[in-house]
Parts: sequence; structure tokens; C-alpha cells
Amino acid sequence: MEGFETYQTPLSSRYASKEMANLFSPAKRFYTWRKLWLNLAIAEKQLGLPISDEAIAQMKANLNLTPAQFEIAAKEEKKRRHDVMAHVHTFGQVAPAAAGIIHLGATSCYVTDNADLIFLREGLGYLIRSLAVLISRLSAFAAEYRDLPTLGFTHFQPAQLTTVGKRATLWIQELLWDLRNLKRARDDIGFRGVKGTTGTQASFLALFDGDHEKVEELDALTYSRKIDADVLGPLASLGATAHKIATDIRLLANLKEIEEPFESTQIGSSAMAYKRNPMRSERVCSLSRHLMVLHQNALMTSSVQWFERTLDDSANRRITLPEAFLTADIVLSTLQNISEGLVVYPKVIARRIAQELPFMATENIIMAIVKKGGDRQEAHEKIRVLSHEAGYQVKQLGLENDLIDRIRADAYFDPIKADLDSLLDPASFVGRAPEQVDSFLKNWVQPALADAELKDAVAKGQKVELSV
Repeated sequence: MEGFETYQTPLSSRYASKEMANLFSPAKRFYTWRKLWLNLAIAEKQLGLPISDEAIAQMKANLNLTPAQFEIAAKEEKKRRHDVMAHVHTFGQVAPAAAGIIHLGATSCYVTDNADLIFLREGLGYLIRSLAVLISRLSAFAAEYRDLPTLGFTHFQPAQLTTVGKRATLWIQELLWDLRNLKRARDDIGFRGVKGTTGTQASFLALFDGDHEKVEELDALTYSRKIDADVLGPLASLGATAHKIATDIRLLANLKEIEEPFESTQIGSSAMAYKRNPMRSERVCSLSRHLMVLHQNALMTSSVQWFERTLDDSANRRITLPEAFLTADIVLSTLQNISEGLVVYPKVIARRIAQELPFMATENIIMAIVKKGGDRQEAHEKIRVLSHEAGYQVKQLGLENDLIDRIRADAYFDPIKADLDSLLDPASFVGRAPEQVDSFLKNWVQPALADAELKDAVAKGQKVELSV
């Protein structure tokens, strides 16, 4: 489990972006190790250690591993049972002038941990930019449907009306929190520096003949396994957001109100040819659950780091960290693909509103009767009786809601019959939802995406095409 093969993951080979897959590839990892050894040698030379210019030059010229060097490293590791030392020897073969000073004074964690910190920071950058593009896409959707009334649900039971755009802002709000959390995690990442085996820097103090100032110049920050938990926490939270969004879309697909993209030649079911299963949203839910669980692994690893250091973290971190970032990357790209092809069916939405709105409009009808001089209690009783009759038609006989027809047929409501159409206009039931969408996009989304990094990401964001 300690070999370079453990850095490979099946997720990277098919679904993740090229950038994220490359970041956690063996080639990138061992290039970064060599870059760290080079920087260590340069720093030690500048501080007075006898390291030749030729050694530095040979290291600079051989940062990228060839296929032959990968084979050498694999053989060395099989012999030495130590991945870092296998790569020290492999690097020394192509940079012979530096063979004696590569990894000088350092411990394995100097390259493994510092490389991981670099990958965490760069990986968060990829996710932050991808998340910005997703927020931008969903914001365009919210703006387009800012005032399209739709039935709102609480407990997945019909509630008051909202708008399609307003519902989308609920998704975006959580994504904005995820964006904040990912940026905070990236900003908090430091660099491990050079501490030695137990963090005392004894080996470096010996190298510099007891010169504490030179050792401090060589050093920076430490890397606790708690950093893994702090980074995977925001990723897990992003997974929860993605799961909620994809679940909403799956439920809306069942209602036939909104559907994810579905190609003309796509097959929804091998048995039922008519089906249009929300496979993209299902994939998001599936991977999001995996992403949420990975945080627990990091928490458990952090909790069992005995005293100064142990090594039962190594094998699982080589799986957990790449998988978390690759999974988050796939979740975001899939959500972007969904957001770029969402299909809205206004007539289906209108029909469902028509089935529920008569009951919701009863209070408006009662108030209208009162304004015309009627008695509130009497009007309430009339509406109550007619509502139960209409409810019987719907629930017991499977017919349409005919409450409004019953109201039109009752002479008691003659004073307001001319006003019924306006009293039943869905737009009058959505409150400030359209204005809330406008305000949210202006006051929260636009400022969140205003910094140069995110503006550039949105401007360059390509439409995501999923191969499967």
C-alpha cells in the first residue's frame, strides 16, 4: 500500500476534469517531490551548506519523471519497501552530482506532507472556480424564471405558491456558503516547512552547526492531520448541498415540472422504453453521499495520531484525499451540465397550481365578500362546505378540483363573481418572490463572483458535456 500505484484512482481515469485528474496523478506527485527536494537544496546552499552548482543544475533538469524512471522507482521500492527513499535513489541516478544531498536533513513528511498541502491548495482552487461557474449558471436560470409561479411544498405537501426562480435561489444560497467555506479552507492552508522526524529540527540544527537562525530561515509551518479534516469538512458540506439540489430535481422530474437534460437518443430504462430517469441527478446524489462520508475518515485519522507522529494515516490518506477532490470535481461538473440544460414545463406547473389554488384562494374570496358587505363567518361556512364537496370529488372520485365552479354556481357569491379571475391569478399569490430573486442576485451573487479569479473562471467556463 505504500507504492506509487496507491496514488492512482479509478475516478480520475474517466469522469474527473483533466486538471483535477492530473493534480492527483503519480506524475504530478513525484514531480512535486523533486521540486521540493530542489528547493530544499537551493535553500541549504544559500545558507552555507556545501552543495555544488552542478548538483542544482542536474536536479532542475530532471524534475519530470520518464516512464523508465517510474520503472526504476518501482523496482527500488520493491527492494527498499520505502517509497520516498525509492524516489531519492531514482532521482539520484539522473542527477548524480546531487545524489549525496537529495533529501538532506529531511524526513519523509517533508516531501509527502508539503506535496499534499500543495495539492490541497491547488485542488481547492479548481473547485472554487468550478463552483463559481455553477453558481453563475443557476443564477441565469433563476433570473429567467424569476416570476414563473409554481406550487411550493413543505413536508412535500402542497403549500403556498413560490416561483421557479425563487426556488433556484435557495439552491444558490447554499452554494454561496460552500464557496465561502472552500475559500476559507484554502486561505488557511500553510506550508509544513522542515521540522525533522519529531518536529524538533535537530537534524537541521546539526547540519548548520547549531545556528538556530539559519534553521528558522529554512522553516515555515507544520502540517497536522487535522488540516485534512478541516479541508474535507467543506467538501462534505458541498456534498450535502449537491445532494439536496439533485434530490429536488429528481422530485420535480417525477412531477414532470422540471427535467434534467435528456438526449434524443438517450435510453432511460432497458425495460421501459418510455422512461426518462434522472440519471445525472442520481449520479450526483450517489457521489455526494460518498463525498460526505470521506470527511469521517479524515476525522478518525486525525483522532489517532499518537504523540508526535504515527503512520497509520498514510495508506488511507492516499485514497481519501484524492477521492474527495476527484469526487467533488465530478459532482460540480455534473451539476453544471444539469444546470445548463434544465427543461421547464410551464403548462404542467400551471395545471398543478390549478388543482391546488382554489383551496388556497378561499381566504381571498372570503375577504372579497366582506369588502362587499358580507359577513365573514357566514362566508367562511359557505366556503367550508363547498371545499369539502370539492375535496370529495378529488379524493374519492379522482376528478378535478371543481371548487371554483361550485362558487360560481352559488348565488351567495354573486357580488364577487366578476372578480374571481383576478382573485385566482397565480401571480398574486407569490408575494415578493420575483423581487427577492432580483435582490438576491444583485446583493449576494454578484458580489460573491466579483473578484478577478471567479470573474475569469465564469468568463472562460465551458459548457459541460457528459460522455455517459
